[in-house]
This record gives sequence, structure tokens and C-alpha cells, in this order.
Amino acid sequence: MSFVIWLTGPSGAGKTTLAKALVAKLQSMGYNVEHLDGDKVRSKLYPDLGFSKEEREMHNKVVVEMANLLAKNGVIVVVSVISPYRDWREFARREIGRFVEVYLRCSLEVRIKRDPKGLYAKALRGEIKDLTGFDGVYEEPENPEVVLDTDKMSVEEEVDAVVGKLKEMGYL
Repeated sequence: MSFVIWLTGPSGAGKTTLAKALVAKLQSMGYNVEHLDGDKVRSKLYPDLGFSKEEREMHNKVVVEMANLLAKNGVIVVVSVISPYRDWREFARREIGRFVEVYLRCSLEVRIKRDPKGLYAKALRGEIKDLTGFDGVYEEPENPEVVLDTDKMSVEEEVDAVVGKLKEMGYL
């Protein structure tokens, strides 16, 4: 039976890096796995969509629907999307059912150093406002299945922690 692994955390927390490593690990174990990256879905399906709360909600609903369809067809889905609001993540959990929330916790200082998209640099210069997890809202999960301190762990340790939890839950 398939399921969805929902990676959440602010920009720079390591969602995409972990997703790629996790997909590779699960594929090496013989599983059919797909990665839905929030940025790629957005850029391919609706590149002009903004980042208002309403636009983010629509984006999250699309990702939830895509993940749900894949999971219903026997695919393990790894989703990497900021999804800053708890109620949206709870919506995803309700819609999908077999859902594993993984919170990537990382200090602001480390996220600013990583800054893979240059967003923190722009925010620090005042060029963008309401950057999620900087001066914009990011509601930490209250009861995720897994919490990873990505500023203190290697990617291999993160993958091992997620795979261990999936085994413990009986998903693998």
C-alpha cells in the first residue's frame, strides 16, 4: 500500500535535498516512488501564480490532489513544499489518509547561510516582504510523525530517521 511523505519547513530547511535522497533510497529498496516538488509544480503548471495566502492555498490543494492520485495508484509520494499553515497540512492529511508529516526544523541563521534561492538575501535587503519563516508566517507542525533538525544532522541521518519511522509505522 502506498502513502505520502509530506516534507514541510521554511525555505532553506533542506526539503528538496532530503526528498531527492529519500526517493533514491526508497527506489533502491524496490519501491515505486515519485517526488512532487512544490517549486517545480508551481513553475510548470502556473508560473505566474503569486504568493498570497489564497494563491498558496490553491497551490497546496493542487499538490494534495496530485499526491493523492499518485498514492491511490500504488506510488509512494514524497512531497516537498513549504505549506506554511497547519490547517492546510491537516487538510492534506485528511484528504490523503496514509500521510507522514516530516518537519524539517532548521535555525534561521543556517537557512540564511544556505539561501539556495537567494530569498533571504532579498528579504534582508528589503526587496521582498513576508518571506515564509523570516518575516512571514510559518506555523510549526504540532504533531508531525518525524522532526528532523537539519542544521544538526547529515542527509543520510535524516533519510535513516524517516525510513526507520516508515518501518515502525508498518508502511515499509
